[in-house]
Amino acid sequence: MIQADPVERIIKAALISDEEFVTVLQHVLKNDLRVSVRELSERSGVAQSTLYKVLTGKRSPTLPTMRAIINTVRSFSRIPEEAFIGLIAARYVLESIQERTAIVDGHEFRVREYPVHSFEDAIIAAVRAEREGAVSIVCAPIASSTIEQLVRIPVTTIVPKDSVQRAIESAARKAWL
Repeated sequence: MIQADPVERIIKAALISDEEFVTVLQHVLKNDLRVSVRELSERSGVAQSTLYKVLTGKRSPTLPTMRAIINTVRSFSRIPEEAFIGLIAARYVLESIQERTAIVDGHEFRVREYPVHSFEDAIIAAVRAEREGAVSIVCAPIASSTIEQLVRIPVTTIVPKDSVQRAIESAARKAWL
């Protein structure tokens, strides 16, 4: 099931009730956009205290506040035409990738490769991918926790379950030879 655009969901909720608006806005910020109240405040120009009052139901949003929130959510949720996912990995891993695009929830994402040889290369590639407009990064587990602290876009870790087991078996065989 394709879920409606976050902005549409917020507007529909606002037309139902303040409570529904708050519930949907909280869900969109936390789950869809992964944006804090502080970030929403900075981008929208609405005071953080006002947003907290709205989100706790202590205050109904004014029309200008509602517009600012909706426009800001729209800017956060907009997927650029040239949206891409940055794949940071060693050259041999990149050569094994078959698909260079992915269709997720009706949006097509290109996969842009960033070949690296060291941990430092991976960090530089992550920052570069974000600057170039990546909407997300995929990388190895050894680099993912550090990269998550450096960039503001989602980072996903490659979990090579089968290859880890094969490597352990290979190491065991080599140890006994």
